[in-house]
Amino acid sequence: MSGVEGGDLPASFTESVAALQARGRFGIRLGLGRTRALLAALGHPEQGIRGALIGGTNGKGSVVALVGACLAAEGYRAGETPKPHLVSYRERIRIAGHPITAAEFTRLVRTGLPVANEVVRRHGPPTEFELLTALAFRHFADVGVDLAVVEVGLGGRLDATHAWDGGVAAITNVDLDHTEYLGPTVEAIAREKAAIIMPGDLAITGATGPALGPIRRRARRAGVTLVEVSPARVLAADRHGLLVELPGLGAVRVGLLGRHQAANVAVADAVLDALGAAGIAHVGPDARRTGYAAARWPGRLELLDLPGAGPRGADAEVLLDGAHNPAGARSLAAALDELRPELRGFAGGTVASAPAPVTLVIGMMADKDVDGLIAALGTSRALAGARVIATAVPGARALAPEALAARWHGAVPDADVRVAPDPAAAVDRAVATAEGPVVVAGSLYLVGAARARLVDDPELRDPGDAGSA
Repeated sequence: MSGVEGGDLPASFTESVAALQARGRFGIRLGLGRTRALLAALGHPEQGIRGALIGGTNGKGSVVALVGACLAAEGYRAGETPKPHLVSYRERIRIAGHPITAAEFTRLVRTGLPVANEVVRRHGPPTEFELLTALAFRHFADVGVDLAVVEVGLGGRLDATHAWDGGVAAITNVDLDHTEYLGPTVEAIAREKAAIIMPGDLAITGATGPALGPIRRRARRAGVTLVEVSPARVLAADRHGLLVELPGLGAVRVGLLGRHQAANVAVADAVLDALGAAGIAHVGPDARRTGYAAARWPGRLELLDLPGAGPRGADAEVLLDGAHNPAGARSLAAALDELRPELRGFAGGTVASAPAPVTLVIGMMADKDVDGLIAALGTSRALAGARVIATAVPGARALAPEALAARWHGAVPDADVRVAPDPAAAVDRAVATAEGPVVVAGSLYLVGAARARLVDDPELRDPGDAGSA
């Protein structure tokens, strides 16, 4: 393919992904003009779709997964836009939890690329995310979804998803992340995220502390009643998820790991209430219980059992978590401490005396708060004495594994830190040699590579993959 600029359109799924990702050369360029122009050129598919827009620093994807699972349990076909993908690019556009097919994705990209070229003349070149967002709505309209549950990409005020207003807006929480784009303080970032609250919306937030002021002010200016939710009370937590108490439901099983999910399920339940109050979708108690228990969010505190994959043919356990900022790392640290007695290699398990050390495989992007993340993980008792394998993450923004190892040594001088530049080799080495559990964390790109290697999901086999149909 010589490139769309030269007049050619992609002929296959692989070429379609490459053509869309090539727009990444335009970088991150916040603003709504290009996305609005794309949607207009595509026939304004977003205008006939209602639903919820989910923003926040952490937990957005969990809320989308929880809400989506409940909607599916009630029989709704919801369009979803989780991000980033882990294994297949098709994960970024889902209907009722299932990724778009390769053929549909190729058709969409072939439709969208010429439109993107038309937009260039007046608005400049659309970015990869802007075009993907517009195409997701085109697909949702084409297949006739009942509603959409959309995850904000970056911030809110100028994020491409904010070109759509579905009637319900939720902000999970606010912490420091992407400060180069959103501002240096929690208050500044909260202002950016709160902008997704529009007049006529029903609004929800789980934010606390200094973030609440800007969110409340935005809601008042928009004339919107803001529902502020607190984390659900945790009744029990184990390797299978949580048991929480929710208003009107009582004790409810949540299939996502980590006590921080108590905050996310509270936001999700309030989003479902708002969807009902807005007349968009009504999800009853039975469907909520079923959905919360069935909810899965791959690569986010996801525990994999791997029979026979460990040393000497023993079973192995791998915990995948895309903790890429200090707040996410704190949640991982707390969850790991709580889960550790139930994981492999703990006293009373396969190791008779002292618990076997955790093996942590980590890779990060250079523009993240690396030192803050290391410090947050350092609060975990379970990671004391861990074997750390620093590896590479795909992409130009990746932090070299040698530099990551040096940063870790600087924070924990006596740590056992090793370097394995090839992420696949790093994961294989960890699983094959670890007497205790393996944790793969840092960048979601690393987590995705590890999951692709360890889990064979037929739905995520792309054309050309080994074993694909």
